[in-house]
Amino acid sequence: MIRPKLSLRRPLAVLGAALIGLTGAVAVAAPASAHHTTITATADCDRLTGERVITWKVENSETNKDATLQKVTAGPGTPVNVPVQGAAAVDLQGYVIPEAASVVAVQRVPGDTATATLEVYAEWLVDNKVTAEHTDKGDINLAADKSCAPTPECVDASQAKYSHTFDGPKGTATVKLDGELPLCGEGKQWFTLVSYFAPRPQFATPQYVYGTPDSDWIGGTQTEIELNVEIPNCHTQVDLIWGDAEQVIDPLVEGGKRYGDKKLGSPGAPGNRSTGPQGWYNGGDKSCTTPATTFASNCDGSVAVSLTNDGKTSKYPVEFEVKGENGFSKKVSVEAGKADTSVVVPAADAGKIEVLVDGKVIEKGTYSWQRPEDCPLPAVTTEADCKNFTLTVTNPEGGLPVKATFTYGDKTETRTVAAGASAKVTFKAGKAKSALVALPELDLEMEAVYTPEKDCGGSGGGGDEPGLPVTGAAAGGIAAGAVALLIAGAVLFVIARRRRVTFTA
Repeated sequence: MIRPKLSLRRPLAVLGAALIGLTGAVAVAAPASAHHTTITATADCDRLTGERVITWKVENSETNKDATLQKVTAGPGTPVNVPVQGAAAVDLQGYVIPEAASVVAVQRVPGDTATATLEVYAEWLVDNKVTAEHTDKGDINLAADKSCAPTPECVDASQAKYSHTFDGPKGTATVKLDGELPLCGEGKQWFTLVSYFAPRPQFATPQYVYGTPDSDWIGGTQTEIELNVEIPNCHTQVDLIWGDAEQVIDPLVEGGKRYGDKKLGSPGAPGNRSTGPQGWYNGGDKSCTTPATTFASNCDGSVAVSLTNDGKTSKYPVEFEVKGENGFSKKVSVEAGKADTSVVVPAADAGKIEVLVDGKVIEKGTYSWQRPEDCPLPAVTTEADCKNFTLTVTNPEGGLPVKATFTYGDKTETRTVAAGASAKVTFKAGKAKSALVALPELDLEMEAVYTPEKDCGGSGGGGDEPGLPVTGAAAGGIAAGAVALLIAGAVLFVIARRRRVTFTA
C-alpha cells in the first residue's frame, strides 16, 4: 500500500539545478536471509539553502514478491520522501516495492551533518500473509566533504556593508554597496549629504541648513550613488548621514539632537557599516554674517552711522564697535537681517571714524566728516558812513562755528562765529575803497566796497582828510541791498568758492 505524504521542498527539476558534487557512498549491512532489502545512498549540496540532499535507494531482493516497507527510521530524523512525477511526494514508510525493483527517496539534512542513517523494516506477503520479514540499515559518511553552506543570491538590507568617499570642502560624497550581491527584494538604503551655516570654523551652534540636502538610495540594480551639496561662502559644517532627508536636523542647537553614529565612518552603528573617511567636516574662512555700514554727515559736524547685518550669509548677530578719533566709542549688537541707526558721533569726538567687527575695520568702514552741500552758509552784511565801515557775519543755526577774517586797509580782525550767532567788526573809514571777508574753513572770500550812506561833502571819514568818492546808493537802497544779501548769502558763498566776490556796502 502507498500512503501519500507532504510534497518535497522543491521539484526534482529545481533540485537537480541546485545540487552540486557527489559526496560519498553508503555502507550496507548485508543480510544473511534470502529475503532482504539493499540500501545505498549518495549526497549532494543545495547551495541555495545550504542543506545536504541525500538520495536513498532501497532494492527488493525478491523477484517474485513485493516488499512492503512497514517502518522507516532515519537519522537525522528529517522526512524521507519518494518523489512522484506530477504529484505530491509520498512518505517512504508504507511504500510497496514491486518484485525485482527498487525505490528512490530523498532526505534533506543540515549542511554540517557528519553521518546519516536509514533503517528499513520490510515484509513480504503471499495471499495477504507475511511469509518473510527483515530489517536492513544503511548509512553514509558526510564528514569527508566540506560543510555545505548556502550561496546567497542577495544580501539583506539590515546586513549590507558599504564603502564611501567624502570631500567636505567641495560638498561631494559617494556611497557604494560592498560585494557582488544586490540588496534583497525591494530593500533600499538611503543616504543624505547636508551642509550648514556655522558660527565658527570648529563645531559650534546654532547651525542652519544651507541650500537643499541631497538624498539618494541604494537598492535593486542601483549599487552606487553620488551626492552633492552647495557650500556657503563662510563657516560651514558638512555631514554624510545614514538615512533620508527626514533625518536632517535643522537647526542644530545647543542641547538639541545630534547625528552621532549616523554619520558614515563613525565608530558605532549604523555609521560603522560603511568604510571610508569620517563623513563630517568643519571649516570655512569667513564669518556667516554680512556686516556693513554707511555714514551721513550732519551740518553740525556730527556723523550718523548706520549699521546693517542683512546680507545673503547673515545668520548670526554681529557686534559692531564705532570709534571716533577723539575718544568716542560705542558697541552695538545687530541681529541677522536687521539694521541699527542709533549711533551718532558728535562733532567734538568725530575726526576719523572707524567701524570694527572682531577688532578689525570692516570694508568701507572708515569715514571723516564732510560738509553736506545743503547746509546753509553764513551771510555777510555791511554798514558804512563817513566815519566807519562795519561788516557783520551771521552764522545760521544748526551748523558748525565758522572762523571769519575781516581785512580793511592795513587792519585785520578775526572772529569765530558760533552757530546761530553773529560777529561784527567796525573799521574807521579810510582811503581803502573795499574790505575783504574771508571764511577759510569754507574756502570762501568776499570783497565789500566802501560806499557811505550819504554824501560826505567831499571829505571822507577821518575828519579833515579827503573823503572817498560817492559810489554808494541812498540809505534806503543800502538797506534793501543788505536784506537781499542776507537772502542770497548762500548763493553768494557757493559761487564764491576759490574766488572773490565784490559787492558794495
